[in-house]
Amino acid sequence: MSERWNALPPAIARDVAERWPSVFPDGVPGWLGRGSGMGETVVADALGRSLFLCQVLERHPAQVAELVRSRPLSEPTTAEYLAARCREHLAGVQDEASLHAALRRFRREIQFRIIWRDVLRWADLNETMTSASDFADTCIQAALDWLYPDTCDQLGTPYGPDPVTGEDVPQSMVVLGMGKLGGRELNVSSDIDLIFAFPSNGETRGGRRAVDNQQFFIRLGQRLIQALDQMTADGFVFRVDMRLRPYGQSGALALSFAALEAYYQDQGRDWERYAMVKARVVAGDRRAGAVLMDSLRPFVYRKYIDFSAFESLRSMKAMIRREVRRKGLETNIKLGRGGIREIEFVVQAFQLIRGGRDRELQQRALLAILSELERLELLPPGVVGELRQAYVFLRNLEHALQGVADKQTQVLPEDALNRARVALIMGFDDWDAFATELERHRQRVAAHFANIIASGEEDERQEPALAEEWQEIWLTEMEDAAAVAWLRSRGYERPEDSYREVRALRDSRTVQTMQTQGRQRLNQCMPVLLDAVTEVPHPSETLSRVLQLVHAVLRRTAYLVLLLENPGARAQLVSLCSDSPWIARQLAETPLLLDELLNAESLYHPPTKEELEDDLRQQMLRIPEDDLEEQMESLRHFKKAHTLRVAASELKGTLPLMKVSDYLTWIAEVVLDHVVELALSSLVNRHGYPRRADGSPCTSDFAIIGYGKLGGIELGYTSDLDLVFIHGADPSLTTDGDRPIDNAVFYTRLGQRIVHILSTQTPSGQLYEVDMRLRPSGNSGLLVSTLAAFEKYQRNEAWTWEHQALARARGVAGGRGTLSAFEAIRRDILCQRRDRERLRQEVVAMREKMRASLGTPESRRADVFHIKHDAGGIVDIEFMVQYLVLAWSADYPELTRWSDNIRQLEELGRVGVLPRNDTERLRESFITLRSTIHRRALQNLNSQVDGQAFPEERAYIREMWHKVMLD
Repeated sequence: MSERWNALPPAIARDVAERWPSVFPDGVPGWLGRGSGMGETVVADALGRSLFLCQVLERHPAQVAELVRSRPLSEPTTAEYLAARCREHLAGVQDEASLHAALRRFRREIQFRIIWRDVLRWADLNETMTSASDFADTCIQAALDWLYPDTCDQLGTPYGPDPVTGEDVPQSMVVLGMGKLGGRELNVSSDIDLIFAFPSNGETRGGRRAVDNQQFFIRLGQRLIQALDQMTADGFVFRVDMRLRPYGQSGALALSFAALEAYYQDQGRDWERYAMVKARVVAGDRRAGAVLMDSLRPFVYRKYIDFSAFESLRSMKAMIRREVRRKGLETNIKLGRGGIREIEFVVQAFQLIRGGRDRELQQRALLAILSELERLELLPPGVVGELRQAYVFLRNLEHALQGVADKQTQVLPEDALNRARVALIMGFDDWDAFATELERHRQRVAAHFANIIASGEEDERQEPALAEEWQEIWLTEMEDAAAVAWLRSRGYERPEDSYREVRALRDSRTVQTMQTQGRQRLNQCMPVLLDAVTEVPHPSETLSRVLQLVHAVLRRTAYLVLLLENPGARAQLVSLCSDSPWIARQLAETPLLLDELLNAESLYHPPTKEELEDDLRQQMLRIPEDDLEEQMESLRHFKKAHTLRVAASELKGTLPLMKVSDYLTWIAEVVLDHVVELALSSLVNRHGYPRRADGSPCTSDFAIIGYGKLGGIELGYTSDLDLVFIHGADPSLTTDGDRPIDNAVFYTRLGQRIVHILSTQTPSGQLYEVDMRLRPSGNSGLLVSTLAAFEKYQRNEAWTWEHQALARARGVAGGRGTLSAFEAIRRDILCQRRDRERLRQEVVAMREKMRASLGTPESRRADVFHIKHDAGGIVDIEFMVQYLVLAWSADYPELTRWSDNIRQLEELGRVGVLPRNDTERLRESFITLRSTIHRRALQNLNSQVDGQAFPEERAYIREMWHKVMLD
C-alpha cells in the first residue's frame, strides 16, 4: 500500500500516510479511482497537495461520489455542466433556508472538482479561472432567479420605463461583477465584488403596499448577499464585497442606471475607473445591463489620450507599498514587489490611457490585453512575453496557495509542509528551486513596472531641481516687481506682458473653479512650463502660444500630466510653439495631438503613403462601420496628427518643400479613398449597387478628380480641395438592392455624402473645405457627372480657363477603371490642336482679370508684394505653364503626363518648347516663392510680403512672361 505515496516528497508522504486511514477507512472506493482516471496513486498525490480535498473526502464521501458520477474528474468543468448540476441541486427548493443549503452543497461539490483539477495541473490557468468565474455566475443567477419572484410576492413587482424602448415594464436587477469576477479571472477561493443596479425609478405593483423600486432592489440585494455570503452549518458560497459601489459602504446597496451614470460622471474617482475596466454583467437583466455598460463606457475610456492614468496608478501603488511595509506583506505575491498587482497596473495603465481610441484594449481579460499591447506595438514582444509568463506563474501560484486549504490567501507559507505542497503543485522538486524561479519572475515584473510606471522615489533619472522662484511666481508668492525682474533675468523679452498673462490665467474663473486634483496638476505643471520656455528664443512670445494650450486643457488636465511626465514631449511642445504659432493653435484646438510629441523619431519622419494607408486602416478597423460620427472624428484626428508631423519636419529641415507638398497631398488622397469607401458602403447597404446594362453591379465606377493644388500635388497646410466627381454607370438604370433608386440619384447622394463627411464641422473641426465649382457648368451643374457628360462638356462647352484647370487635374480616389477613363479623356482634350495666338490672348486676358481682382492695388505695390497674384508671382508661372501645355500637347503628347508645375516645366524643357536653362530658373523661382508661402502659413501670416522682396525672381518671371505671353 505504501507505494501510493512513495513518489511524494517525504514530508508530504508522511502527512498523507497519517491521514489515509481516516479518509479511506475501507480503502479507496472504486468510483474515485475511476473518476480520477489514474487510480490510487493519483488520489494519494491529490490528497498530498490539498488539505481541502482530504477534508471533503473524509466528511462528505457520498457527495463526492455523486460528483464523480455526474462527470469524471478527468473532464473539464464547463458552463453547461455547471448549469445542469445547479438545476439538480436547486430542484425542489421551497424556502430561503433550503436555497442556502442547496447552494452551499453545490459549492462544495464544484470547489472540490475545480481544486482537484488545478492542484494536479490537469487544468491550465485559463480553465481554472474560467471554471471559477462560470461557477460564480451560475450561483449568482440561480439565487437571483429564486429570490426575485419571492421578493415580488412580498413587495410587489417593480415597474418603470424600459431602458431601450421607454415602455412601462417590470424591472429586473442587473448584477455587475467587478475585479477578477468581471474579467472572468476568478481565483479558486476568492470573494466576489458586486454592484447592484436597476433600470429606472418607479414603484412596485401587486404587493400589499407599493414601495419605490430602489427599496425593492435594496431588499432583493440584501437577500442575495445572504444567500451567497452568510455562514451556515454548510459553510458559505462566496464572500461578497460591495465596497466598490458608489459611495462605498455608506452608499445605497442598489442604484438606478441614471444615478450610477450621474455619480460616475460627476464624482467618479480614478480608482473607480480602474475597477470599471473589469466590470461585467454577471447576472440579471443582461439586455438592460448592456445599456448600462454602454452609458458608463465614456467614464472608463476617454476619447483623448489620458496620461493621468500613470500618475493615479503611481499614487495607488505608493499607497499599497506603504500598506505592505506597515503590515509586513513582502511575501504577498499579489501586493508585494513584482507581484500580480504590478502586472495589472501596467495593463490597466495602457487600457485607460489609450482604450478610448484603441478599442481592442476595451477587453477585460489581462492576457488578451497583453497580446493587444504587443500587436499595437505599445510594448516590445520581449516585455510582453516576460509579463505573460510571470502572470501565468503567479496566478497558478495564487491558486496553489488557496487550493491547499480552500482559503483566500496570497501569502507564501512559512512552514516546511505547506512549502513542500506549494512547490509540488507548482512542479518543483523542492522549495528552494521554486523560490528561485519565483524571484526571477518578480524581479522581471518589478523592473518592467518601474520602467513603465515608475514612482518619483524609484525613478533614478531625476531631472535637475526646478528653481523655487517659478513656483513662487505661479502661486503669486513673489512681489510683482520681483517676479518681473526674475522673468527678465531668465531671458523673457517682454517680462511685464508674460507676468500679466500668467496672473490672468491663475485668476481666471476656470482655474478658480477647478477641482482639487486638476488644480494640483496645474500647480505642478505651470512652474515647469515657465522654466521650459527659457530654453528657446523669445520666451515671452512662446509662453503666449503655450498658454493657449494650457487654457484649452484646463478641464482635461491629463494633458498636463503628459507634459509633466515626459520631458521630451515638453521640450518638443515648447520648441514647436516657438517655431510656429500655427502649430501652437493646432495643438490648442486639438490637444489629442500632444500624443504625437512623445516620439521625436516619428514626429520628424512622416510615414510613406503606404504607411499612411495602413495607419488609417488600422484606426478605422477599431470603429464600428455604422458609427459615422466616430469615423468622422477619427479621420479628422488622423489628418491633423499627420499634418503636424509634416509641419514639424519642415520646421526642423528634415523635409524639403517638394516632399512637404507630397506628404500633404498623400494625406488628402488617403483620406479621400477612405471617405469614398465609407460613403459608398452606407449607400450600398441601403440601396444596393448601381447596375450596368448587363445587370452586373458597378462596384468601382465612381472617381474623384483633384484640381488645383490637390491635382498639382502642391497642397499647403490650409489648402482647400478642388474636386470633381464622375462615374461610369448608366444613369437610366437602377440599383440592385431591396430599395432600388436610379443610378443617377445614387451617385448624387454619394457625392453629397462625401462632401458632408469632408466639410461638416465636428468637435474636432472640419476635415477639408471642399470647392466643387470646377465641375462642368460650375455651381449650376450636376454634383456628379457621367464620364460621357464630362467628355462632352470638355469638348463642346468648356472655356479656355477650364482647360487650363484640366492641365492640373488628376484622379485621386475611386475606381481604377473610371480613373483610367478620365485620364484618357484628359489626355485627348489637352492634345487637341489649338490656335496658339488666340489661346495666348485668352490666357493673358484671364491673367489680367485675376491680377486686377486679386493682386495688390497699384497704389500699394511699392510697399507690398503678393507672392501668388502679383506680377512676377506664382500665378504667372502657372499660367505660362498651362498655356504652353495647351499650345504644344498636340505636337508633344508627353506634356500631358504630369499635372504638377514642376514636372510640367521639366517636360517642357526636355521636349524643347522652352530652353532648359529657362525651365530650370522658373522651377527654382517657383520653389522659392512656394517655400515662402509655406513658411509664412506656419507663422499664421498671409502671402503678402515687403514690396522689395525677391527682386531677382520677380524680374526674371516678368521677363519670361513678356517673352512667352506678350512677344
